[in-house]
Amino acid sequence: MPSDSTDGQLLALLTENARLPAAAIGRRLGLSRTTVQSRIERLERNGTILGYTLRTVPRGGAEVRAHVHITLSARQTASVESVLRGLPQVRELHAVGGTVDLIAVLAASDTAELDRVIDRIAALDGVSRTHSMVLLSTRIQR
Repeated sequence: MPSDSTDGQLLALLTENARLPAAAIGRRLGLSRTTVQSRIERLERNGTILGYTLRTVPRGGAEVRAHVHITLSARQTASVESVLRGLPQVRELHAVGGTVDLIAVLAASDTAELDRVIDRIAALDGVSRTHSMVLLSTRIQR
């Protein structure tokens, strides 16, 4: 966690653009480039910053995304997860507590492909129920 409000501001700037140069961050925060670099290194060492990521334009342009809530039969998590790992449309998979067991974030080139993948997930041995929500737009992405 950030140790002070300056760390919080630094993290907010990096979340917005992880490629922002330390000198530019320093100008915005009123700090030297070396102070910014030292703070970033400390945040990496203490586990506040776990890594950096790359966001790209989807292959072929726009993509259709959905969250699929998956309810499993007893003791089927490992086998279902193994199959889901092999589906390229599964971009994220989260184990959750509550009325469902897993949430899969899917991305497909169109709704027909998305429909086929959701049907495939629903037909897996060990999946007792799915509930899908197609994302219409992304309002905030950090």
